[in-house]
Amino acid sequence: MPESSTLDNNLPDFTGLIEINTRHPKAVPLKDIRLIISRILADHHFRTGEISVAIVDDPLMHELNRTYLAHDYPTDVLSFVLDRDEAGHALFGEIIVSADTAASMAHRYGHPVDHELLLYVIHGALHLVDYDDTTEQATATMIAAETKYLNSLGISGFPDRIAPKRGKNQ
Repeated sequence: MPESSTLDNNLPDFTGLIEINTRHPKAVPLKDIRLIISRILADHHFRTGEISVAIVDDPLMHELNRTYLAHDYPTDVLSFVLDRDEAGHALFGEIIVSADTAASMAHRYGHPVDHELLLYVIHGALHLVDYDDTTEQATATMIAAETKYLNSLGISGFPDRIAPKRGKNQ
């Protein structure tokens, strides 16, 4: 199983801006993040827009989760649609992932941290295009999509736990 992307160099038809903010750019698979978000948005007929990805620590994630969702705990990923123009196929949104949680979960399950981060980015991007995980059926659909996009990056063999209720990390 390769640890780097096995995707071809043909970018999907999403031509919008994907901005990634992190304090550790060398430790983050920037190319794969851009590629997988582009693929998810293009697969859901979004052709332009702007997506901001922030990779933060647990204390900041806790604060954001408390401020925006009234949940008093850190979480793995948050995503917010800021604007959407489906007629023009534009989407503007934010994805925020916790590097601390990714490191902890990757260690717990014995896989690379960058794979866990990519899972969180995929999960957040799927929320932006209207996937949810509030019911058993919706969760199963989201797990299937997460698996598909992880596989497209050459990442397989993730434990079955990838989306089924990550505790309070929703």
